[in-house]
Amino acid sequence: MTEQPTSIERPQPGADPAEPRGAFLCAPEQSARQPVEPALPAQARADTTPAGPGTATPRGKGKDGMGKEHPVGGPEHSQPAITEPDALRPRPAPDGIPAQPGTDPERAPGGPERRTGRAVPSGRPMPMRRDGDRLRFVGAATRRIARGLDLDEIVMGLCRATVPTFSDAILVYLRDPLPVGDERPTGPVVLRLRRTDRIPDERDTDGVLLPAAFEPEPEPSVLADLSALTTELCEVRPGGALNEVLRGVRPVFADAPAARAALPELLGESGEGVVPGGQHAILAPLRGRRRVIGAALFLRRPDQPAFEADDLLVAAQLATHSALGIDKAVLLYGREAYIADELQRTMLPETLPRPTGVRLASRYLPAAETARVGGDWYDAIPLPGSRVALVVGDVMGHSMTSAAIMGQLRTTAQTLAGLDLPPQEVLHHLDEQAQRLGTDRMATCLYAVYDPVTHRITIANAGHPPPVLLHLGGRAEVLRVPPGAPIGVGGVDFEAVELDAPAGATLLLYTDGLVESRLRDVWTGIEQLRERLAATARLTGPDHPPPLEALCDEVLDMLGPGDRDDDIALLAARFDGIAPSDVAYWTLEPERTAPGQARRLARRALARWDLEDLSDSVELLVSEVVTNAVRYASRPVTLRLLRTDVLRCEVGDDVPQLPRLRQARATDEGGRGLYLVNKLARRWGATRLSTGKVVWFELNR
Repeated sequence: MTEQPTSIERPQPGADPAEPRGAFLCAPEQSARQPVEPALPAQARADTTPAGPGTATPRGKGKDGMGKEHPVGGPEHSQPAITEPDALRPRPAPDGIPAQPGTDPERAPGGPERRTGRAVPSGRPMPMRRDGDRLRFVGAATRRIARGLDLDEIVMGLCRATVPTFSDAILVYLRDPLPVGDERPTGPVVLRLRRTDRIPDERDTDGVLLPAAFEPEPEPSVLADLSALTTELCEVRPGGALNEVLRGVRPVFADAPAARAALPELLGESGEGVVPGGQHAILAPLRGRRRVIGAALFLRRPDQPAFEADDLLVAAQLATHSALGIDKAVLLYGREAYIADELQRTMLPETLPRPTGVRLASRYLPAAETARVGGDWYDAIPLPGSRVALVVGDVMGHSMTSAAIMGQLRTTAQTLAGLDLPPQEVLHHLDEQAQRLGTDRMATCLYAVYDPVTHRITIANAGHPPPVLLHLGGRAEVLRVPPGAPIGVGGVDFEAVELDAPAGATLLLYTDGLVESRLRDVWTGIEQLRERLAATARLTGPDHPPPLEALCDEVLDMLGPGDRDDDIALLAARFDGIAPSDVAYWTLEPERTAPGQARRLARRALARWDLEDLSDSVELLVSEVVTNAVRYASRPVTLRLLRTDVLRCEVGDDVPQLPRLRQARATDEGGRGLYLVNKLARRWGATRLSTGKVVWFELNR
């Protein structure tokens, strides 16, 4: 029986590099029942001469194991003269394919090409004339691209794998912003120049420096600074030439009609000179799983060999792997960053309250764009009696755990503030809560309570930097408050101090990220902050305090390039206070005559303030609230009226039970007081105090 010879075809142009069999196609007449021998990279062509051990023997006669002669070097049974056991074993391709002298006569550096007759400069990317070269290059390049875990690493892997092996330079454009998940951008599609690379002074071959004979030649001015010659942002116009190329998905040569019209739109008018003439540039769209996310432009110098048709397949493979990697990185890490950012924002107050007698402004800066979560927080909590609690804290660490602990401590502080506990007691309970969360849960906190009626502020500190008070005349003062121990230490007492808070003064609470960094210690930063506040106040004059929002911006401008080691929380409070002429205060004995007395006192105060039109409503509501207080109180009842932008009435007693709004039945004699308050008042509420409660309501003036 005669064997049919098996033919191993040479690589065919245009073969898909992603085909599992590579670019080696079987001949049409090959029998389907006979397996095809794999192509061996070390196997020489039939018409070559042996170059040493491991290469094919010359064409001639040989004997097999049975003593029969057969032609040697034929297409089906060419066997190399094996001198090593692993001579024919496939070896992993390197990540890059630098030019190697002496391996191919037609591509030797400095020598003429066999096809073009032009010399190839040493150290330059040499054209890949074989499909095997392209396959090895694509394999090495995709491995390098796949190493990246985030967006920057993937784009850098594409550039490093491409330059200088495949092109002299590359420009990578990505959508700004990159879509995450299934979201559909509503605005126009904008491409941003993400990265530009060209042949560096010393070529990167995975840490191997080439010999001096293969160092690159000086670059021409056309590729000297790609980012300066091209526009950074370009808008993809619907129906435009660039939009059509991106929708086509397949790479195109720059001299194609569609690309010639799209490149000016992509690069701008000043960047048209970057693209060499002829087929020396390839424009490849970057398409992810659902949409086009960018474009890559591969460039070769005019004195280099032009791209070939098979190079379009290489560019398509590079663009596909890069786009899928970017899509995955944005989907995973972008979603993670989005969740972390949402967590951080929900932990902080969305808007600040507008308490009576004080104006507030705040700022929060993360440590970096890649670490948007941290443990810094601030808060402003309205308290009974028109007071307000100002809180700023810092949990140790910059992670999701720190943000979660910060959220728990902030919620605890709000709950304790609702009980109207003294500042030192609030810090004591926060310390106990931190110990319950874990033994290593450490935080610093500063808690202050401002009373606009008395123009006083009470401050307690737990290891936090001291606040700075900016007076109306421009003098900035670092308040002397007991430092205390951080929250979570346990077994320590906290001390509170009461200080004056004059009208027009500004209190600045901040975290240590504002005043401490690798370049300066905390006390140097506090002194710089004090000087910055005083200098800003001098610009507005001694009689006018600086605007709060502008003051916060000026404070953040003191940060230098090396001062962003930590996230920053900033809370500024401008003390306006309530003038004594706008406050009316009385003490009533818990007797039956108290409601009538309260009506008369309220009527006189409204007449003094020229608010007689509110007399009927105020007398009715004051009578109902005082009646409820006198019914259960055993100590004197307090009545206070405050005239600000609204009229506020506060009634206090020593009964801790809060009143509850309920629907009275038709046969009930009482139970309609709070119903009237709820109907007639602008707002109303009740707050439990350590000595009882306060019921309040507000009316529009």
